[in-house]
Amino acid sequence: MKLDYRAKSRSQNQLGCIQRPREFSKPNCSGTCSKTRAVKLSFLLAMLLSGSGCTAFLAPRDPFPVTPPGPPLESNVPRELDKVTLPRYVIEPPDILLIEGVKLVPKSPHKIETFDVLLVRITGALPEQPINDAYSVDADGSINLGPSYGRVKVVGETIEESEAKIRTHLAKVLTNVEVSVSLISSSGAQQITGQHLVGPDGRVNLGTYGSVYVAGATLEQAREAVEQQLELKLDDPEVFVDMLAYNSKVYYVITQGGGIGDNVFRGPITGNETVLDAVATIGGLSQFSSSRLWIARPAPNGTGCEQILPVDWNDITRGASTATNYQIMPGDRLFIAADRLATLDATLAKVMQPIERSLGVVSLATSTINRILRIGLGNTF
Repeated sequence: MKLDYRAKSRSQNQLGCIQRPREFSKPNCSGTCSKTRAVKLSFLLAMLLSGSGCTAFLAPRDPFPVTPPGPPLESNVPRELDKVTLPRYVIEPPDILLIEGVKLVPKSPHKIETFDVLLVRITGALPEQPINDAYSVDADGSINLGPSYGRVKVVGETIEESEAKIRTHLAKVLTNVEVSVSLISSSGAQQITGQHLVGPDGRVNLGTYGSVYVAGATLEQAREAVEQQLELKLDDPEVFVDMLAYNSKVYYVITQGGGIGDNVFRGPITGNETVLDAVATIGGLSQFSSSRLWIARPAPNGTGCEQILPVDWNDITRGASTATNYQIMPGDRLFIAADRLATLDATLAKVMQPIERSLGVVSLATSTINRILRIGLGNTF
């Protein structure tokens, strides 16, 4: 009796016999598979070659600048390598001016004053004691002609009157005396030449010649104003005016303190500062500062033209980009934002400190009460 093959195989499987796997017919892919493998290898090789290129072995993984070189090309904001010269300097308090007298001749008739310098020439003087020299008017208003001639008081006299007075004085000792007196320098010139601070009222003090209002004027206009004031007492005066200290034009660097207060640095404007220069004056970014910076540029009141110029610190420092390394202008505020983690830490500290102190007081009070209650019980701890 013949058994069915399928039934026999099923019975063998039930007895634990190993079933032979079925044999499937293999497709003929000798040509197609070879082409597929070649395409894959070519694509992989192309990817490797394009990834390597001419890159240096130690090239940075994140080259800078990482942002476009903004602002746009039509922007006229001055920056590094594209700076502008500032407008004519306008004098304001508390600038310091240097004023020097070029020509300071008193008007005739000049009244001789204390500390004036006179040139006195005498003919007919003693051969061993000639008089031909400059003499300063002393504090008592007299000039000293020497031990043989004595002193002559000339303060308050004109040049002609002083000549007659000296001639009369020397006639007591000499005969046939001729006297010549001329003014070398006036004591008023000493009050003009030197440093002059522009006061809060915008004026500079010229001593006995009065004061001059120079606030809002250029150097040329200030020179004309000073000479016009001196003409009241001097004959066609000429002076030289220059800036000694530029104190009125400044910029500010504001560093946010991360919740513990902001710091403000005030720096003078010299006309060549950039963002990098301003940060260098404060010693760089602190541990509380982030790399988020911007310039707040003010505008006249009511115009509404204030500018906010973002600064990319990483591009400036790591990539030598000049796009946002702006030129600092008078009145600019360079704001350096605080690090967010430092701000969070400071905020948590400000919130938790009162709670910690309160808990500390409660703990101390509880411990003190327990000690008091345990007095006399032996163990107070």
